[in-house]
Amino acid sequence: MDLKDIAQALVEGCNAGAEVDNLDRLYADDAVSVESAAMPGMDSRETRGLDGIRGKHAWWDSATADVVSRAEGPFLHGDDRFAVIFHAKGRMVADDSTFEMREVAVYHVSGGRIVREEFFQDVQ
Repeated sequence: MDLKDIAQALVEGCNAGAEVDNLDRLYADDAVSVESAAMPGMDSRETRGLDGIRGKHAWWDSATADVVSRAEGPFLHGDDRFAVIFHAKGRMVADDSTFEMREVAVYHVSGGRIVREEFFQDVQ
């Protein structure tokens, strides 16, 4: 797959609720995921490896409920990067609080796979 195919597949998969399926199809085994801040229970903003990234998705699925989300894009940059804007709202299971968020993700592609993702959160 080339950059455009990977980018479109990621956005389509996210909008279809198939984010976990995207991991096996689109990501390198040694991919790195970088959050804007450390996630709860984590010492680092960075997660290395596909199994770790799967764990992040599992945490999100167990920590949130009633999530409605949309991926906007992709926005291509050169021949090795693209960005996606994510919009989500839902409820945190732990305290029943609601959230609404928007973030930008930048994906780096090499060898026909996503090798790095970086998330930038809206501070509003």
